[in-house]
Amino acid sequence: MSGIIAAPPLGVGAAAALVVGALACLLLPALAPVAALAALLLVGLVAWWQRRDRWRWAAAALFGFGLCGLHAAASLHAQLPPAHERDDFQVGGRVIGLPVHEARRTRFDLRVDDDPALPDFLRGARLRLSWYDNEWSDAPSRRGEIVAGGEWELRVRLRAPRGLRNPGSFDSEKHAMAQRVVATGYVRAPEDAVQRGRPRGIDAWRDGMAARIDVVVTSASSRYVRALALGDTRALADHDWEILRATGLTHLIAISGFHVGMVAGFFALLGAGLWRLLPGLGRIVPRPQASAAVALAGAVGYAAVAGFALPTVRTVLMIAVVVAARLWRRPLRIADALALAAIAVLLVDPLAVLSAGFWLSFAGVAWLVWCLPQARGGNIAREFLSAQWVATLGLLPLTVILFGQASLAGPFANLVAIPWWSLVVVPLSLVGTALEGLHGGWGSGAWRLAAWAFDLSWPAFERLGASPLALWWLPEPRWFALPMALAAAFWLLLPRGIPGKPLAALLWLPLLWPDRQLPRHGEVELVVIDVGQGLALLVRTARHALLYDMGPAIPEGYDAGERTVVPALHALGVRRLHTMVVSHGDADHAGGLAAVRRRFPAPRLLAPEGAGIDGAAPCLAGTQWRRDGVAFRILHPPLHFPYLRNEASCVLRIETAHGAMLLVGDIGAPVEERLVGRVPGDLPADVVVVGHHGSRHSSTPGFVSATGARLALVSAGHGNRFGHPDGGVVARWQAAGATVLETATGGGLRIRLGADGLEAGTERQRRPRLWDAVRRLERAAHSPAALSYPPD
Repeated sequence: MSGIIAAPPLGVGAAAALVVGALACLLLPALAPVAALAALLLVGLVAWWQRRDRWRWAAAALFGFGLCGLHAAASLHAQLPPAHERDDFQVGGRVIGLPVHEARRTRFDLRVDDDPALPDFLRGARLRLSWYDNEWSDAPSRRGEIVAGGEWELRVRLRAPRGLRNPGSFDSEKHAMAQRVVATGYVRAPEDAVQRGRPRGIDAWRDGMAARIDVVVTSASSRYVRALALGDTRALADHDWEILRATGLTHLIAISGFHVGMVAGFFALLGAGLWRLLPGLGRIVPRPQASAAVALAGAVGYAAVAGFALPTVRTVLMIAVVVAARLWRRPLRIADALALAAIAVLLVDPLAVLSAGFWLSFAGVAWLVWCLPQARGGNIAREFLSAQWVATLGLLPLTVILFGQASLAGPFANLVAIPWWSLVVVPLSLVGTALEGLHGGWGSGAWRLAAWAFDLSWPAFERLGASPLALWWLPEPRWFALPMALAAAFWLLLPRGIPGKPLAALLWLPLLWPDRQLPRHGEVELVVIDVGQGLALLVRTARHALLYDMGPAIPEGYDAGERTVVPALHALGVRRLHTMVVSHGDADHAGGLAAVRRRFPAPRLLAPEGAGIDGAAPCLAGTQWRRDGVAFRILHPPLHFPYLRNEASCVLRIETAHGAMLLVGDIGAPVEERLVGRVPGDLPADVVVVGHHGSRHSSTPGFVSATGARLALVSAGHGNRFGHPDGGVVARWQAAGATVLETATGGGLRIRLGADGLEAGTERQRRPRLWDAVRRLERAAHSPAALSYPPD
């Protein structure tokens, strides 16, 4: 046994194995049966406890796999059953978290009461709801009464969590599973909503404190004081987040682990001072142990003020581990404290590995622990620069994978922001919050000083973030790019004298310069971006990109151009748009134009005359151009055609030596018949984007027959109120020999016409996920037990 290397049960190796097991489970396209997951958990737990060699780590990985799978199965099984999709329910519950008040709606989470009168799937459930203004009523809206901690009786219409699926887009289905959201929906009959009692709880206190900051700090920087003091980022606009991302400062603006550590340190000093003033207390509890306990109490309280965000919880757990070691008088390395904190987080919630905060928090500390073990209070400036270099290089691969971007200005901005914000702005914000908590009005001065200190630095960061070189957007890389980049970072951070470091740069190439898989000369690619009920199409040739429509947008509300189209373009590696075409001026097609133009100012914009699109040249039949061996020709509208909204849509034909595509916007039966009669030779196409989202007023039999399409694409939102696509329309295209693909069931659609023929795929097929809502419905439909998520 002397040759066997002992493996501690709760060390760094066990923590890494637990993470690997949980991650391996979540990377599978489907969950294993619940019985198998339970067996893996039990076998892994027993072996983890009994083994003494490195097989103990394999056992920990098995345990993590089983535990994570059971949590995922429980979360998915708890979601709204398909049989109750879009049903109305009368529920009572408490508002949890901080509600977000927008121009036309309020978004909030509701924890439903454990009421025996409710169905089992709603008792104690977490619902994600919206309360919209009634545009047809003159009565004042009551949605402003929704506050954190408030209790309400509401009538709501619910659906199971479901989101859009595109390259680079936010995965709301994953987020819902990780947050244990049972259903999403909206308030019905808001005039009948009943408020029960006064708001209470820590969230109500946080909401009230945020309101006081807004009253006291009259400058615009009050929103940043709220973020730093309470972790409340609701007031930050998209522009604010753009600047923070471009300067690499997002980790500082909300309450982070560093802030919790500062509070813990302050409370430790406070406890030590109290014990010095009252020496008799030392006979009951020694001063070092008392200081540690007081520090932990302060950290827990501050984490509660911050809403128990993951970075704060991670730091609290690390502090708890250190305090426990101090109480038991055991020495503890930082690496061991980090490992124990990771194990604690995963034992409580293994789905935490789905959050970016988990990886950035633990990876950042791990890099620093590994690379800077000798930091012992020498040259502070040198150690700070070393830490900044390690954090920047070590976290770059994760930042690119998680967010698809890298901040070139980040290292420089952090050199100023970390000491100034962390040592001046944050302490003033925290002092103000503490004083205000003791007595109303006492925190005003500290909050105003915090805002003043913040305003001294923010203009410089705004100018830095506005630089075109500040933020580097990167396409989605292949799976092997991350391990290669991590190996490169490890190699570069090895001690001086290690040979071959310049070669490490080659390992970065798959991550920083991935293959964009562009079409070859004479080929064309069409990407139908999943924007819900709307349309956005990207057409790419070898060196040119055209965007046809930009998705829907609601004034002062959701903007698909900003939230969906732009991220998809970045993830697909689009560096610039050469042409934009607005089919017509309706909001579900042109709503996202402004957001897209801010990021991709194309030199050429076409739209029908009368559509009201500023700066657009007329989209007229007969206009044609050629790019990279691919011909583009507009078939409609002709000169002097009146603007009739849908019927005035730009119809674009794209022709290659390998086939043709037809983009028709929202034209209906009259224009379709006109095209069949006047330009029948221009209609045959291998791929057709079905007109008007599959409305029954489009896709006439004559038009469908004239196109002879092999592939018909439908862009429509799941369960939309218009019933798109119409069942008869889908059947008509299928009867004509076309395969019909829908964004509602497939997510983003990717089509290529080239020398290899017609290739088609969907985003949900390309990247299957065990939390996929479409596959969940399909499995439920074939399950004899009619479970909402059968375990296979």
